[in-house]
Amino acid sequence: MNENSNNQNKKPRFSLSWIYLVVAAVLGYLFFTGEGKDFGGTAKEATYSEFQEYVDSGWCSRVLINQREGKLKMFVAKGHERDIFHRNVDPNHDAYLDVLCPDEGIQPYIDKLNSDSTYLAHHGKVKVEYEQSNNTLTNLLWQFLPFIGLIIFWMFIMRRVGGGGGGGGIFSVGKSKAKLVDKKTGPKVTFQDVAGQQGAKQEVQEIVEFLKNPKKFTELGGKIPKGALLVGPPGTGKTLLAKAVAGEADVPFFSMSGSDFVEMFVGVGASRVRDLFRQAKEKSPCIIFIDEIDAIGRARGKNPSMGGNDERENTLNQLLTEMDGFGTNSGVIILAATNRADILDKALLRAGRFDRQIHVDLPDLSERKAIFQVHLKNVKTDDTLDIDFLSRQTPGFSGADIANVCNEAALIAARHDKKFVSKDDFIAAVDRIIGGLEKKTKVMTAEEKRTIALHEAGHATISWNLQYANPLVKVTIVPRGRALGAAWYLPEERQITTKEQMLDEMCSLLGGRAAEEIFTGHISSGAMNDLERVTKQAYSMIAFMGMSDKLANLCYYNNQEYSFQRPYSEETARLIDEECKAMIAEQYERAKRLLLEKKEGHAELTQLLVDHEVIYAEDVERIFGKRPWVSRTEELLEANEQLPQSDNELVSQSDDSETASQFDNDESKG
Repeated sequence: MNENSNNQNKKPRFSLSWIYLVVAAVLGYLFFTGEGKDFGGTAKEATYSEFQEYVDSGWCSRVLINQREGKLKMFVAKGHERDIFHRNVDPNHDAYLDVLCPDEGIQPYIDKLNSDSTYLAHHGKVKVEYEQSNNTLTNLLWQFLPFIGLIIFWMFIMRRVGGGGGGGGIFSVGKSKAKLVDKKTGPKVTFQDVAGQQGAKQEVQEIVEFLKNPKKFTELGGKIPKGALLVGPPGTGKTLLAKAVAGEADVPFFSMSGSDFVEMFVGVGASRVRDLFRQAKEKSPCIIFIDEIDAIGRARGKNPSMGGNDERENTLNQLLTEMDGFGTNSGVIILAATNRADILDKALLRAGRFDRQIHVDLPDLSERKAIFQVHLKNVKTDDTLDIDFLSRQTPGFSGADIANVCNEAALIAARHDKKFVSKDDFIAAVDRIIGGLEKKTKVMTAEEKRTIALHEAGHATISWNLQYANPLVKVTIVPRGRALGAAWYLPEERQITTKEQMLDEMCSLLGGRAAEEIFTGHISSGAMNDLERVTKQAYSMIAFMGMSDKLANLCYYNNQEYSFQRPYSEETARLIDEECKAMIAEQYERAKRLLLEKKEGHAELTQLLVDHEVIYAEDVERIFGKRPWVSRTEELLEANEQLPQSDNELVSQSDDSETASQFDNDESKG
């Protein structure tokens, strides 16, 4: 048995090189046997006496003499081809005779014929041309160049189809492109490398225990979930968490993106799914990780009339079949990640496939501190750096954002030739990431500068004197990016938000436009960003959250991706518009009343901005007094003894609770 198997292994394997050799051999045979010489026309060999006979008969149009090779070609005059070849020839190509050149006497012989008036009258003049160079190689190239080009183009296409020439050519197009990470091929990632995400770690810990000790569950009749779906915003560490699961369980890890399954060829995606699960069964127990699974897991048949990607749906069907339990997939666990779980097919999320959805949310205060500790291991910092301060300064930041802050701070310190990264570098890094590059060279008139100062001071005045508005920390009128001014706040990290809190935030956003109208008598384009946010929030409160008197407790939210019809009538749409206008108008009048009450403090704050361009919380507190309300963030900090309090530390507010600043964009000027 062993000898037979060895003999079978020694047999040559099929290769595309065989085809190339066969094609080259056929072409060489045609050329050297004379079969391929007549590609450019009709040819025949003749003796010198026959040549003279044909010329005397007037069947020659011109003569081409190659002195180096000692050869002569006689081109047949049109209409006399049948007299020489005794058959019909292609009229679009020249017909000629290959004649051995006798000696130098050929020229006198032709001159004698051309001087004979009788010959000229019947047959015309015979032209004589000389060819000095050897054009055999040129003729060979012109004959075989098209075939060589076709072969090269074919080889290029085969290699591209085969994934860049990586094994098997076109025959490997249906193979899985998953990257295998195990003990030998990659670094081991554990839960210690994943900072924060304690809830998500607890969810996946059960998967790790099953892979380490499956008997613990099977003896009691339990079955581990076949799949777990990691859902969360971008940059929260979903891929890193999946790698940590494989590292903790110490099993092979197949990593693949959802877009790697879909190609231009029909059936390739389904073939790659089958090949992926085949490899996984061979490496069992193992983990299959599919990143951005929404590329193939999008809900099917949403709008067939607009044309769908049948190849993507076939790939999804094959994935559902492989996960459905028809095969023996014991020991193979599937992890997938997406930030768009709402568009996934329901069949993919049912029990027995992706049984669990693990939410990987943005890190909170303590988790941001842990993430900073991980990313600051390789950064040279000085004694002034306070990690608690950095974690408070970056609300709404994801793990990727925090890594970017640490890297940007190191670059800023290196740009200023520092030996260590200080607290000021991190503050500058956060400002740079949030607002863009500071543009100190942008020229503004005194009137424009005062208008921007009035606008920003309006935000600061309103937010400081409203209970539920986010407390102000820093205001600047130095342009950054497209923004002419910016205001940083300390947003409260709430789990739920009440109607009163939203109304206070809307009033604070409208404070800039209200200040312009009251104290300058005109309005500008600087409030465009404020108005956009206020309008979106008002429509969300009325149409989605039911926070309206006339449309109380009604939600018209529709998550159908291809729905072209609103879930309400035209009359309801008109009512929603009226309620939004009334809500915004009420908060705008409220902001104007509050600004008129605090106009002395607002004027003083405006002058500080004009003089210094940047003001901080202590300046606002000195003018308006200390805020009588304690925010929820301050309550959490008091409850956490590990995080010291600081009233005047620089922090920033997110526009949509995911970034970390509020800006007033001036589209016409910025």
